[in-house]
Amino acid sequence: MKNSRQTAFEILCKIQKDSSYSNLTVDNVLASSGLNDSDSAFVSALVYGVLERSYTLDYQLSLNLKQPLKKLKPQVLTALRLGVYQLLFMDKVPESAAVNESVKLVKSNGCAFAGSLVNAVLRSVSRNGLCLPDESDKSEYYSVKYSFPTDLVRFWIKHYGENNAVGIMASCAGRPPLTVRVNTLKTDGETLADLLRAENISVQVSSVDNSLCLGKCGSLEKLSAFNDGLFHVQDGASQLCAAALAPQEGETVIDLCAAPGGKSFTLAQLMKNTGRIIACDIHNHRLELIRQGAQRLGVTIIECVCNDASVFSEQLPMADKVLCDVPCSGLGIVRRKPEIRNKPLDDLKALPPIQLHILETASKYVKNGGRLVYSTCALNPNENEKVCKSFLSSHPDFSVVTPNFISKSTFVRDGFITLMPHINDTDGFFIAVFERK
Repeated sequence: MKNSRQTAFEILCKIQKDSSYSNLTVDNVLASSGLNDSDSAFVSALVYGVLERSYTLDYQLSLNLKQPLKKLKPQVLTALRLGVYQLLFMDKVPESAAVNESVKLVKSNGCAFAGSLVNAVLRSVSRNGLCLPDESDKSEYYSVKYSFPTDLVRFWIKHYGENNAVGIMASCAGRPPLTVRVNTLKTDGETLADLLRAENISVQVSSVDNSLCLGKCGSLEKLSAFNDGLFHVQDGASQLCAAALAPQEGETVIDLCAAPGGKSFTLAQLMKNTGRIIACDIHNHRLELIRQGAQRLGVTIIECVCNDASVFSEQLPMADKVLCDVPCSGLGIVRRKPEIRNKPLDDLKALPPIQLHILETASKYVKNGGRLVYSTCALNPNENEKVCKSFLSSHPDFSVVTPNFISKSTFVRDGFITLMPHINDTDGFFIAVFERK
């Protein structure tokens, strides 16, 4: 069986080579690794730590290397990053272990020639400690301190202000909380909290109604409360998005981009399992996730329909409420998928036209007097406010409504809501609420 550092090394190499999502890769590898819970937790800490701190780690390496990082073999760079992360950000790892184990990694993965280099560089990093650039160039300083590309640092400062930009970046360090939505069809928050604590899970009440934050709990499938359908995993931002739709008992609701189903489940609970929810997705295998989740939770009003959200379907009915949670850059969930920070901003320019088209298609299903919610998990005004303003300019029959359940400190611009992790203790999220006149 491979040791934890070798496993982390292989995961990082795979993510870099295949551009795969970290959470999926980590989960898949650990599921078949045979590692115990302690070693699996160490692997996760190493992988996510290196991904979250890559710009910081590379800056330290650049100060201690005579050659540019791009000339290093990928395996050598990965081993160096692992070593630097352990030296600077993992207090419980001895310096000798961080250095010696990193040298072993290059020797056992076809790069024995780099053993002395890795040893020398890591010992130099250990002597010098964490180094940051001068604060005179704020974008570079924040880039290294919080480990984000300089163009994204400048972008967030420009659009959200320096304080918010720093708050967003600082909140992305460390693993995010595991937040769950209480299934109010079966239980309440206090009862669920007691049941989870009885299974030795630490529980904190969230600021979002019927929401709990859980401590380390391993595999959820092992919990009786999960198998009994007493909760589903959902960040508070997504729960607030469902609440913004304000679904009522007996109404017809369409969730156009529904998989894996979290918002549909919350909508069903808000509607007390009455009425009709049509949950759509373009992929049939993702609809199966919704069916399975609904069955576990005891939700019976969800109908799954394979549908392309960008194409109007005469098979879908007119609805009282329509939720349009569009595909996006994910710049609001960097703390969950740290590799997203590496997306070049220019690559995101193709998204807004697609998002606007989906929003315009979604509007065609809304009854007169009905409500339409557009949302993204992106902290990017080009995907958010600009799309919504373009929609309003050509759809005068819709007006903006600002929900009254948000806190005074929430970032609101032109009636649109942007949830931020350092303000709302949620993922970064955008919510726009429209009503048809």
